[in-house]
Amino acid sequence: MGASPQVDADVIVRRDPIGWLKRGRRYVGPGGALIGIVIVFSSLHPFFIHGQNITNILTSNSDLMLVAAGMTFAMIGGGFDLSVGSVMEGTGVLLAGLLAIGVPQLLAIVIAVLCAGLFGALVNGFLIGYARLNFLVVTLGTMTAVEGLVYVVTNGNTLSLSKWHVIAAVGTAKALGVDVPIWFMIGAVVIAGVCLRFTRVGRAIYAVGGNREAARIAGIRVGLITMLTYGAAGLFAGMAGVVDAGRLAAASPTVGATINLIAGAAVLLGGTSFSGGEGGIFGTILGVLLIGALENGLGVVGVSDFWSNVVTGIVLIVAVGLDQFQKSRTRKRFTRQSTELGVDVGVGKLGSAAGTLQPVEAAVETPFGPRPADG
Repeated sequence: MGASPQVDADVIVRRDPIGWLKRGRRYVGPGGALIGIVIVFSSLHPFFIHGQNITNILTSNSDLMLVAAGMTFAMIGGGFDLSVGSVMEGTGVLLAGLLAIGVPQLLAIVIAVLCAGLFGALVNGFLIGYARLNFLVVTLGTMTAVEGLVYVVTNGNTLSLSKWHVIAAVGTAKALGVDVPIWFMIGAVVIAGVCLRFTRVGRAIYAVGGNREAARIAGIRVGLITMLTYGAAGLFAGMAGVVDAGRLAAASPTVGATINLIAGAAVLLGGTSFSGGEGGIFGTILGVLLIGALENGLGVVGVSDFWSNVVTGIVLIVAVGLDQFQKSRTRKRFTRQSTELGVDVGVGKLGSAAGTLQPVEAAVETPFGPRPADG
């Protein structure tokens, strides 16, 4: 018997010799904007492109990069984690408590970060993946609860960590001439990129974010994958909490107040769809650098710090608007391609909400679904 229309469609997509170029178009916007920011601010003030200032940008945004890397997992999986800022704060306070009772510094760091990851997986991930509660409601609730607990424990005060030299080294020391927070950032994006692009779990995250029910039919354990995505978000937020504790030499109950929304804006700017199933860590890197360079540039040219919140809000609106625009174009293109192929199906059956042609037949090739379209 002849091949089904779905398989034919799959062959057409997989054999497209310039498919990688088409998928890379989503990076043109943030990449071009980043280049434009660099040109404008370097022309206004030469210090902007000075090596020391570039290091300042990377170091000061290392926590944002860590949180955004974890947020990328959640958003590709079709969700969003509002609690990452509170998890950051909670990790710092937990670290201070462990050190206060005599736990060795390196062991305290490992325990604090692992607890953040377990919280994301066992609380957020379980309630969203298995109890099937709305991800915004769950993460808003856990954000409020953890933030309240942090204030109860600290009484709203900042806890000093200055007498623990290993903690201070995490935020201020250099390794091979590069600040340690930058190494944390590099390690995070490499781990996230490899996991999302080259592992079966990464492919499963894309499949669940693209079409949850199709992934379930294909044999993917959707609940478990959801737990892993929110566990990753919590784990990276915990790492950010440790880095911030080292940079400040203190555990602050307010350090992550707005970082959840800024990280979300960075991920969206990088081309990850709010609907899930599409995106990658490279775009997140561009989004974080764009926001970091913009805020730093405003400071270099003398604009008040109060304007940074205004700029961040505008960037968030623009990011969501661009995501909706791209999604609308993708749907139209998918409908046109389906019509040309003579396939009488909708977006929900053949592909993810992001619009990549991923037939049901292709999804069952492995227990974790098709290889992601991008990384």
